[in-house]
Amino acid sequence: MPVYEYECVKCHKVTEVLRKMSAADEPQVCEHCGSDKTKRAYSLVALNSGSTGGPSQSGGHVHSGSCGCGKPRGGCGA
Repeated sequence: MPVYEYECVKCHKVTEVLRKMSAADEPQVCEHCGSDKTKRAYSLVALNSGSTGGPSQSGGHVHSGSCGCGKPRGGCGA
């Protein structure tokens, strides 16, 4: 089952819920404040190919020149 994130309209905190895909759009109560005014949030997906020498072996990201790591181009392992 996938994990869905719901953002509370009242307190703006995110609640993670493990539920069936068929129940993804059902109402969810905020675990932080108890409000029933939540909306499903879009979350990022992280995939790991299992290969070596990729981003996980080079500082956690692929250097693009604007990644903000402060290292010169190629300096963060890319």
